[in-house]
Amino acid sequence: MQGTIIENKSNMYHVRVDGESTIYSCYARGKFKKEDISPVVGDRVEISDINEKEKEAVINKIEKRKVYIRRPKISNLTQLIFVISSKSPKPDLLMLDKQLAFAEFLNIKSIIVLNKTDLDKKEEFKQIKETYKSIGYTVIETEATKGIGIEELKKELLGNMNAFAGNSGVGKSTLINAIFNKEITEEGEVSSRNKRGKNTTTATRLYEIDKDTYIADTPGFSTFEINEIQSKDLYKYFVEFKKYANNCEFIGCTHIKEEQCGIKKAVETKKIDLGRYERFCKIYQDLKQKEERKW
Repeated sequence: MQGTIIENKSNMYHVRVDGESTIYSCYARGKFKKEDISPVVGDRVEISDINEKEKEAVINKIEKRKVYIRRPKISNLTQLIFVISSKSPKPDLLMLDKQLAFAEFLNIKSIIVLNKTDLDKKEEFKQIKETYKSIGYTVIETEATKGIGIEELKKELLGNMNAFAGNSGVGKSTLINAIFNKEITEEGEVSSRNKRGKNTTTATRLYEIDKDTYIADTPGFSTFEINEIQSKDLYKYFVEFKKYANNCEFIGCTHIKEEQCGIKKAVETKKIDLGRYERFCKIYQDLKQKEERKW
C-alpha cells in the first residue's frame, strides 16, 4: 500500500494510507540507513509486511522527493504560509524576507498572513501589506482569535501540502486551530516581559484539512537559515530585483557597493522598496561572512 508520512516520533512513522483514513505505525527498513537516507514527514512511501489487526507495517520504499527541507526535516511541501504579527511580537520583516527568498529558491509558493491586525491601532500593517502585494505575493489579514480572514486563508490552502512558518508567538497554532475550528495544537502565550513568543510546537505533524490538502505544524522555522543560497545568487530570489539586474554595468555585480547598479537605481527611483533592499543587504552580508568562514 502507498501513503504519506504524517508524523515521526522516536523512529516510529505514522503513515496515512491513500484513499482512506487508516493510519499505520511503521518502522523503516534497515536498508535506508545503509543508503544514508531517513524517512521524513511528508514523504510518499510504500508500506509492506502489514499487520492489519495491530495497524503496523514496514516502510519498504520512499518515493522521489519533489522538495526537501533539512531544518525542520520535511518533504514535498508545495506552499509555505508565512505568519507575521502586526503587534506583540512586532513584525520581523528580516525573517520574512529570508523565508520568502528560501521559498523562491525551493520553487515553493508563498502566502503571507498578517495576524493580530486588531492590535495594530496605527494600522502600520497596511504599509507592509501594500509592499508585498505590489511585489506579487498574496497577503491575507487575519484576527485568528476572532476567526477573521480564516475562510479566505482556507481557500488558499486547498490542494497543497502547506507549512506554517514564523517566529514564536505570531499565532501559527491559533490560526491552525481556527482553520479546523477545534484545538488540535497547543496555543502558546507571549511573554509580557520580553514580548517574545514561547515555542509550543515540538514535533512536525501533518493535519489533513481536505482531500489532498495538508497543514504541517512544525518547529524550527523560527531559527530559519538559508545557507543553501549563495550570496552571489541571493538577488535572484528577491523576485522584484531580477529584472533590474540586467541594467547593471558589471558582470558579477553584488548590488551592494557598485555605483552603476540597476537594482540600486531602482531603489533610488522607488521601483524597489528601500526596506526590502536594506534587508537584502543584511542577508547578503550574513551569507557572505558564513561563506568566508568556511575557508
